[in-house]
This record gives sequence, C-alpha cells and structure tokens, in this order.
Amino acid sequence: MKAHGTGDGVTQGTAGDGEEKKPLIEYPTVYTFKVMGRQEPTGFVEYVRDLFRGLMGTEISPDSIREQPSSKGTYVSVSVSVYLLSEEHRRSIYGRLRQEQRVVYYL
Repeated sequence: MKAHGTGDGVTQGTAGDGEEKKPLIEYPTVYTFKVMGRQEPTGFVEYVRDLFRGLMGTEISPDSIREQPSSKGTYVSVSVSVYLLSEEHRRSIYGRLRQEQRVVYYL
C-alpha cells in the first residue's frame, strides 16, 4: 500500500466562513519526501538519488538525503529534501513515486 503526505487536501479553512482558503504549504519551499523500499545490493539510496535527480533536473546534494535502515535491515527509508516552486511540482513527484516498482511506501 502506498500513501503520501498531505494528499489533495492542500487548503485549510472553514466551509462557509466567507474567507478564501489559505494553502497549507507556501511556495517556494524546501520539502522533504520520504521514500521506502527494500534494501538491495543494487543500492536503493542511489536509486532514489537518481530518481530525484531526474525529477528535479539537477544533482541532489548528499546533505539533502538521509537514510534509515529498518531494524532487521530488510527495508530502508530515504528522506530527500528538495526545493519546490509549486504545488504542481510536488504532486507530479508523488505521481511519479506512485509508478515506481521499487518504491514500497512513500510520504
């Protein structure tokens, strides 16, 4: 099962309050994606780095990536912090993560 962070509910406010709803995320911003997959000899962390390199169109700094193996070492969680300019870009990245076979779960 795959899931993602704030989903499509990216606005807040009370229905019928007569005020425009404000976005929960203000752009541009640094946003952290969490991607989980199986720990593999081919390197899940490098796979995620390459994936985000293509999605962002630029090299991903080693300082922007953190990895955390599961207690048994079967899975690894990779946090990637990137600079986003728009909600559309954030959603397009989640759309791509949804399509990736090696990604088990993402937030």
